[in-house]
Amino acid sequence: QVQLVESGGDSVQAGGSLRLSCAASGYRYRYYCLGWFRHAPGKEREGVAAIDKNGITDYSESVKGRFTISRDNAKNTLYLQMNSLKPEDTAMYYCGATFGVGSSKLLGGTPNYLGQGTQVTVSS
Repeated sequence: QVQLVESGGDSVQAGGSLRLSCAASGYRYRYYCLGWFRHAPGKEREGVAAIDKNGITDYSESVKGRFTISRDNAKNTLYLQMNSLKPEDTAMYYCGATFGVGSSKLLGGTPNYLGQGTQVTVSS
């Protein structure tokens, strides 16, 4: 069982930056593949970035080069650094986790555990 709590969402102007954090608790945290997902009104939920237990990352094409995912296993915390934000990045962002899979699989799938979300709003 893993509990995930996101923070760091805010309203920013286009071109700005935000860093999201996800505090995790649970047994064997370091063996989980972790990721960020987002859901905008009228759109399907999208996998944004993922990082597996070995630190291998994967990103959606829409954020590649602008977003960076990282994890600190000592602090049980996942991060998403978001730069050059665009209005189309506006969404609720969720932290997700699945045990033992690779980053690409998590990115394209449904996580076993999902947090409550943090809102990111980017204005033009």
